[in-house]
Amino acid sequence: MNKQTLRKTGYGELKERYLLDVLPHFCVSYIALKGERRTVAEPFLTTEIYPSRYDPGESAGAILEFALKYEGLNLEILCFLFRKMDEKEICRHILTSPVGIYTRKIWFLYEFLTGKKIGIPDLSQGNYVDILDSSSYYTAAPVRSRRHRINNNLPGDRRFCPLVRKSDLLVKYSSIRFEKQCSDMLEKYPPELLSRTAAYLYTKETKSSFEIENVVPEKQRSARFIALLRKAGKEEFLNKAALVHLQKAIVDERFALDDYRDFQNYVGESIGLEKEIVHYVSPRPGDLAGMMDGMIFCAERMLESVIHPVITAAVLSFGFVFLHPFEDGNGRLHRFLIHHILSKTGFTPENLIFPVSATMLKQMGRYDEVLESFSKPLMEHVEYALNSAGEMQVLNQTDVHYRYMDMTFFAERLFKFVRDTIEKELKGELDFIVWYDGLRKALREIVDMPDRRIDLFIKLCVQNKGRIGRAKKKIMDKLTNAEISLMEKIAQKHMSDGKVDFSLLL
Repeated sequence: MNKQTLRKTGYGELKERYLLDVLPHFCVSYIALKGERRTVAEPFLTTEIYPSRYDPGESAGAILEFALKYEGLNLEILCFLFRKMDEKEICRHILTSPVGIYTRKIWFLYEFLTGKKIGIPDLSQGNYVDILDSSSYYTAAPVRSRRHRINNNLPGDRRFCPLVRKSDLLVKYSSIRFEKQCSDMLEKYPPELLSRTAAYLYTKETKSSFEIENVVPEKQRSARFIALLRKAGKEEFLNKAALVHLQKAIVDERFALDDYRDFQNYVGESIGLEKEIVHYVSPRPGDLAGMMDGMIFCAERMLESVIHPVITAAVLSFGFVFLHPFEDGNGRLHRFLIHHILSKTGFTPENLIFPVSATMLKQMGRYDEVLESFSKPLMEHVEYALNSAGEMQVLNQTDVHYRYMDMTFFAERLFKFVRDTIEKELKGELDFIVWYDGLRKALREIVDMPDRRIDLFIKLCVQNKGRIGRAKKKIMDKLTNAEISLMEKIAQKHMSDGKVDFSLLL
């Protein structure tokens, strides 16, 4: 691509012209002096090259219309842009065609993002148009803005309004009926086995969620988290009082808060007495309460709309973890919210849980990648001071970065985690219990041992490739050598079928 024959336009041009301190948009556009339209797709960035007939010219208003028409909606860029553009210039552009689709969108978005009403009278005629193109974005139920004759189908308001694009991958995943796939799979197993598996999965999800953060909770905290998981989707947790109660239940009581944090927090690691590497800085405490109220409003909007449960869960759970409203427990609550949304929407079978955290734990590289897809670019735009006590002060205005995230990649990755959880983790647990029960029954036909002893025999065989090893003389002293030998052969035969993940036992 020869940049000398290309001229940047759209959001990229506005960003440079007005020196906007914004995160990268998912695409960048150029006008070519020669040639036809072409696309260069790379991970996290698509370059669009348009022939000269698409050229919007030099007017900021016309360039903005081009961006809205061809590059989608970026509320973060628009918010910063409207702070720098002269309001009179915006009014003049709108008045060139006050009933035009894109001038009306600019008008609506200016007042939506700034909270200011500009001096243009309400429209009295014209068809209503959606602010978000439902063929390109996942949209909420429309609310009419009579003033602009716009259908506001944004998922949130100016306090918190992340967007999710209909990427090829999300369209593909959304068309797959994972809940039906799961239901069909569960029908192949007896109800008693499903009940036992469900009880274990709550424990497994709790252990995995804590382990992701390298935390080993005491039994009481684990029991509280399991109890909360059982209530996911059945009680209301998307309000401030419930969220505060949740974090109190899962963190050390010394670090529990009665409200959202009133101090600046961040994620980092110490590499010496006075050396701190900062990986992520959360919103300033003064901005937090409004964002959290906005997130709860966004949750209500999305849950009332026809949006896939996994997409809703991605927006709200990752939105929560990036807002980081508490000192501790944010990651565990983020994963809890995934279960809450999936259960509340009926995506998860009743009285069952998908051990998504177990999948995340096994795929920590992918989990870290999705978190860093926002945190790494963000850190280039946050100015802060850190004192010797580890206390941080954010020196610049950062709230817009968190309010208007593009959460397409988060939704794509959560779909993958959910898919792998259903197809591998959940099915693996069910198949393992079937296998285990079969082996137990076969071994008991040789010697009718107590459950504790037969479970230990199986574990020793798994650890030692089908033999109980040196431990047999001390632990299995009541068995004869002939009985041990026969039981080992039975275990080896069951272990050789290749259908079971033995890491589930170890």
